[in-house]
Amino acid sequence: MLTFLADYHTHTYHSHGKGSVEDNVKAALNKGLEAIAITDHGPANLFGVGVKNLKTFELIRQELEACQVKYPAIRILLGVEANIISLGGTLDIPIDQLHEFDIILAGLHLLVYPDNLATALLFSGNLVGRFWARLKNALREINTQAVIASLNRYPIDILTHPGLHVNIDTEAVGSACCQTHTYMEINTSHDHITPEYLKIAYDAGARFVIGSDAHSPHRVGDLISGVEFAKTAGVPLTAIHNLKIGQETWT
Repeated sequence: MLTFLADYHTHTYHSHGKGSVEDNVKAALNKGLEAIAITDHGPANLFGVGVKNLKTFELIRQELEACQVKYPAIRILLGVEANIISLGGTLDIPIDQLHEFDIILAGLHLLVYPDNLATALLFSGNLVGRFWARLKNALREINTQAVIASLNRYPIDILTHPGLHVNIDTEAVGSACCQTHTYMEINTSHDHITPEYLKIAYDAGARFVIGSDAHSPHRVGDLISGVEFAKTAGVPLTAIHNLKIGQETWT
């Protein structure tokens, strides 16, 4: 019997989501989850996608703690989906504030405030590269270096939707995730990866978390398609951290 322990990637209306912290918690309880993480977008996201500022996380923490008292049957984690904003892997959350979060997710998003001109050019190039394969391939090494630099600089728990809208060296990133004990996400909101991609990451030593990337409460805990995808890729289910198989849990 397969049971999901947690959904570690959910958003609320504090960033780009549509529901409240409590809405997501109740949805997780209805799905039988033991834990949920509230991981709103970091402040560097453009067009109102990210939190307004870092103080927003203080408000989310207050709401989360109230829900923890109200719903003791589920563990509620304060997290963030931080943005990689420089070629050197800088995140949009100051390193001295990372301890305030229970779980840290990070990803390479394109529509963010870059840390410098070089990164702005990289993000612009990746945007154009979505429609121009030659440029997309040319940026592969730079994207990979930025992601690996971030993995090495910060205590990132989960690398979100690796390779979404950007070309990366999957083997190199998978190996870096193995070395830094960072889980690679199998994201059920996007279909950008192939079974071959997942198998390459697994063979490089990566292990995985399935995340819903829910932007509305009804998608919280929507994880089962990630299991089917792993099966197609030939990746053993024991390599998925938030999946409970019978009485055994992989850690």
